[in-house]
Amino acid sequence: MEKDIKVLVVDDEERIRRLLKMYLEREDYMIEEAEDGETALVKALENEYDVILLDLMMPGKDGIEVCKEIREKKGTPIIMLTAKGEEVNRVQGFEAGTDDYIVKPFSPREVVLRVKALLRRSSKTTFVQSESSAKDVIVFPFLTIDNDAHRVLADGKEVSLTPKEYELLYFLAKAPDKVFDREQLLKEVWHYEFFGDLRTVDTHVKRLREKLNKVSEQAARMIVTVWGVGYKFEVINE
Repeated sequence: MEKDIKVLVVDDEERIRRLLKMYLEREDYMIEEAEDGETALVKALENEYDVILLDLMMPGKDGIEVCKEIREKKGTPIIMLTAKGEEVNRVQGFEAGTDDYIVKPFSPREVVLRVKALLRRSSKTTFVQSESSAKDVIVFPFLTIDNDAHRVLADGKEVSLTPKEYELLYFLAKAPDKVFDREQLLKEVWHYEFFGDLRTVDTHVKRLREKLNKVSEQAARMIVTVWGVGYKFEVINE
């Protein structure tokens, strides 16, 4: 391995933490654990993890609260684990900022595959694994997307995005002026990982605009709502 991958496993059940730890350590990942939301939040904010596996239902501070508070400070990739499979819980998880969602009972092998998929899309591993000598960079007025390094610059300032927010922006920016409906975006950006409420797309677009707007109002305006249809990326020059 070219770097040590650190994963934080958060679950109030020791049996589940032990199972996930065993399977993830087989991939040579470094595993840390937390048994409650308060401990998880402290660890997540004080340390740098490549992925956080976060249980939704925990006594005290639950996974939704923890995810929201992490997202206020960091874009660490998060996979939510929960015994609740109802659609409303999936939507709550994605609105809080989680990148993927796995319903218990789950196969540990599936969790490992999901972690690997998320790592491939996250900034820390994509840069290391990039084999192309040609730079994959998209440059617009007010906005630059460096896909090799998974970096987004608005007015020359770096914008911290979650993997899903980045993937959504990159997908739209690759096809300026092309309108995509929400079903297309769910299929192309979320792939097999999530089939469900179309509000997930709206939530991510809203969060993406807010983050861009904090740095550059012009960059945020490039993500355009096409009412009754979906979204498109529109290049502006002023």
